[in-house]
Amino acid sequence: MEKIDLRKTYKNLYTPSAKAVQLVEVPAFNFAMIDGAIEPGQGPGTSPGFQEAMQALYGMSFTLKFAMKQRKDNPIDYSVMALEGLWWIEEGEFDINKKDNWKYRLMIMQPEFITQEMFQDALLQVKRKRDSARVDKLRLERFAEGLCIQIMHVGPYATEPATVGKMDAFAAQNGLRKCGMHHEIYLGNPLRADPEKLKTVLRHGVVKVD
Repeated sequence: MEKIDLRKTYKNLYTPSAKAVQLVEVPAFNFAMIDGAIEPGQGPGTSPGFQEAMQALYGMSFTLKFAMKQRKDNPIDYSVMALEGLWWIEEGEFDINKKDNWKYRLMIMQPEFITQEMFQDALLQVKRKRDSARVDKLRLERFAEGLCIQIMHVGPYATEPATVGKMDAFAAQNGLRKCGMHHEIYLGNPLRADPEKLKTVLRHGVVKVD
């Protein structure tokens, strides 16, 4: 059986340095996605909708994985990738310290061989197992970020603003302007890991300033 480890294939994008901000070019990838919004007065850790969206996305990703592994012809085994989140607000400037007006797009990268037909078949299986309106919002799309700055944040989510400050300083020093959405890749489980050891890739699209 063929085995694939996308974490190793794209190591530069999923295990960046925690010491210095890096400038990277992120190509297009396939992602299972679901959109939502943090409820007023809540944060990602307390939002019921966020938790449901995350469960639906993981359910879809593992269903696809097992379907590929168990098929009779050319079975493929691969590791489910990390949960990722794009964050933005509808109006004004994104503020990482204020969470109850955030919109989000949760994503998990899928191998290139996952097709829309496979995705729809898996979606039917997930619907039979999980009675949630969130499941209907799942979709498979291609997403390309292009030129980005990124760094590994180590520690609690509450201390991310200091790391984002390093990214802002790097952008200013190198003639770059941030654009698009704030991007986080969650490499640790906040329910199990020591908060001081949590690892989160912080990424943001940039453009060169003339």
